Amino acid sequence: MERMSDIAVVNVAGDLDVTSVGALRRNVDALIADGCRRIILNMDDVSYADSAGLGLVLMELRRMRSLGGLLSLINVRPRVYMCLALMRIVDYMPVSRAGSRRTVSELDPSVLPLWRTTFPVDAVHLAEARDRVGELMRGMPFSDDDVFDMTLACGEALGNAVDHTCAVGVLATVTAYDDRIEVDVTDCGEGFELGADEEPLATGLGAERGRGIRLMRLLTDAVSIRRKPSGRGTVVRLVKLVPVREGMGASGSGALA
Repeated sequence: MERMSDIAVVNVAGDLDVTSVGALRRNVDALIADGCRRIILNMDDVSYADSAGLGLVLMELRRMRSLGGLLSLINVRPRVYMCLALMRIVDYMPVSRAGSRRTVSELDPSVLPLWRTTFPVDAVHLAEARDRVGELMRGMPFSDDDVFDMTLACGEALGNAVDHTCAVGVLATVTAYDDRIEVDVTDCGEGFELGADEEPLATGLGAERGRGIRLMRLLTDAVSIRRKPSGRGTVVRLVKLVPVREGMGASGSGALA
């Protein structure tokens, strides 16, 4: 399991059935009791789910939503996804199938944004900055769950910039296009770069930042980390694509009965 602030990734080991739901329930319940409000269940090792497993997912989803949080599933195998679809669970929560991550293409430089806004961020006003990103996203065709995840990812990027680079001098730039929203977090630190497929350091301060980077990658469609083109500092870019919807399936913002 990987934990960062109020976000946790739980690796579900083996089949999700009557023999394993007890341990998973205790794990998830402990996270919720500890204040975690965003839980991602990594289903990569799950090849089978029975009614007890699906019931647990629904129960914990209802509980998280009642607390203003969110539960989602990633790396879901085809047979398990079929069960989730038959139970209509995919209508009510974000479910990502194994290998289904969307490819984020580079924008043509000639493409003009719909709008762009930049504002300063400091340690005292981090919450206001996250809320502002969410308000801007609600003017676009994103679900509440999309907004929830993007604001959490922005919180990680903004928190890292303020805490590890410079308490002042951090800027957030939000840019909207027809197919995406981009948030650039610019700081005034020493400068840092990380390739799209490159793993962050696993020791020291790099381990702390690395957890945040991995979680940002889970919550968004793309993350780039580059040195500023001029002067000192780093630009962290977070991208969220406008959903391509076939009914409600992949994003799940429906109301639970």
